[in-house]
Amino acid sequence: MFPLINFSEIELTKFLFFTGKGGVGKTSTASALAVLLADKGKKILIVSTDPASNLQDVFEVNLTNEIQPISLVNGLYACNINPEEAAKVYRDKIIGPYIGKLPDSVISSMEEQLSGACTVEIAAFDGFTNLLADSSITEGYDHIIFDTAPTGHTLRLLQLPTAWTEFLNESSHGASCLGPLSGLSEKKELYADAMGSLSDSQKTTLFLIGRPDNSSLKEAARASVELFEIGIKNQYLLINGVLQDYVRDDSVSSIFWAKQQSVLKNIPSGLKNTKIYEIPLVPFSVTGIDSLRNFFKGIEKSIIVAPETAPVLPPFSDVVNDLHKRDVKIVFTMGKGGVGKTTVASAIAVGLVEKGHKVHLTTTDPAAHLNNFLSEGDVQNLTISKIDPKVEVEKYRNEVLSKVSIELDDNALAYLKEDLESPCTEEIAIFQAFANVVARSKNEVVVIDTAPTGHTLLLLDAAQSFHKELERSTGEIPENVKELLPRLRNPLETEVIIVTLPEATPVFEASRLQDDLKRAKITPNWWVINQSFIASNTIDPILRGRAHAELHWIHSVSRKLAPKHAVIPWNEDELGYEQLINITGVKI
Repeated sequence: MFPLINFSEIELTKFLFFTGKGGVGKTSTASALAVLLADKGKKILIVSTDPASNLQDVFEVNLTNEIQPISLVNGLYACNINPEEAAKVYRDKIIGPYIGKLPDSVISSMEEQLSGACTVEIAAFDGFTNLLADSSITEGYDHIIFDTAPTGHTLRLLQLPTAWTEFLNESSHGASCLGPLSGLSEKKELYADAMGSLSDSQKTTLFLIGRPDNSSLKEAARASVELFEIGIKNQYLLINGVLQDYVRDDSVSSIFWAKQQSVLKNIPSGLKNTKIYEIPLVPFSVTGIDSLRNFFKGIEKSIIVAPETAPVLPPFSDVVNDLHKRDVKIVFTMGKGGVGKTTVASAIAVGLVEKGHKVHLTTTDPAAHLNNFLSEGDVQNLTISKIDPKVEVEKYRNEVLSKVSIELDDNALAYLKEDLESPCTEEIAIFQAFANVVARSKNEVVVIDTAPTGHTLLLLDAAQSFHKELERSTGEIPENVKELLPRLRNPLETEVIIVTLPEATPVFEASRLQDDLKRAKITPNWWVINQSFIASNTIDPILRGRAHAELHWIHSVSRKLAPKHAVIPWNEDELGYEQLINITGVKI
């Protein structure tokens, strides 16, 4: 469909940024390019600012924020800036002066306000800004590769003049991402220089990484437009994991290939003017220097390592049977985009219906299409709804702006409008819609695809934040909202199911998600490992190689992370009722 990547055809700049959804292969692609260039005699520095980075796993060395050589590759150096550690230092710097002077409840609220994704992202930006601006470092390398670029949202925030005014400290309007920016004023000039480098096409190249699936390419298109609008125009799209051929008498292989080709023929319009290359699907886990050297060219099928026999894996029916036996009333499926939360939520819903329960299924995932799986009225005792984040956020934004717009000057209003576009705001805006849906569980089982994150729950649990965030839009706290968090924390009533894929980044991110939930006093019992080739009995050599690589991550989940787990074989996204029943293993 598109040409295979050949970096000799691309004029590479000094700074090379990689961005994309979790699990699309940013770290693998960035690391493989670093090795490729170092092997050609270039002096390369690769830097990760991804909180879920597996850079040290890829290179099989322990990395810190100090630059160190990769001993097996001459000319290659690496460091791993941990943005969560940087965020902690940043948090302590802002909150430290108030400890002992303000009540503990206020300090706790401040800490939680500064513990979310916005703070981590800004701390990551601060980390690589120091590298961008330090000529004593940059002049020592031919190329500096950054695994994970800043989002357009963060960069736009840092460009707004209001971010450097006392509005941040004086505002009482509660914009959700103002707190993380409150300690940046002394770095205004440094950040301006970094922004200048990012928007200079002679200095910076942006590689958008996607997979041949709709959700990751939509995310790449969104990021491309956002970053282009703020001046980062030297962009390429690399589509990772494209199966180059298929086995004719293997249904999994042929369907997998056809599905990818369909996606590639329907690239989002926002990417059609971008230079696009494919990276072939590799039949191995990308760890170690040898695998990195083979990443862009694949490997001979005759030497692929594949499991001789599939291990016995716990079936998904175990999940449905457990929920039925315990008579759980509220079920959330949680996980990063693209792992199959909607499939799992739909399968749980139909499985419980077949067990005799009355079920309501809903989603807040803007990319989810429940109607692709099920239609309202087709299944007795099953109702379906959708909480539209766009509708909820727009309503929330309008309510907030109508209350404060008269009080703010143009700069302050521009900043507040930008802040209200953040992911933090979206989570808070749909929180009340969640509460109303969960209230239905008094009469039926409620299955919700995509739950509020642990950070959001903690934010709303902090008394001052809770009241400020809800009262600024509603003027009051509804009874359903007051009841929601205690119900979510009740293991007799609620089950949160973590959904992941048998791959490095989805497992790392699911682990972080579970840690966040535990901080919010919610402990998941079940992990579901979705889309497993080892459970599909494919005979395609490339896919069997992938199956072998899955074993490590399945063992990590079962032995270290999950109290209970189940595995779902690879399947098509477009599933109907009968296919969902087959996934559940429930006998009709």
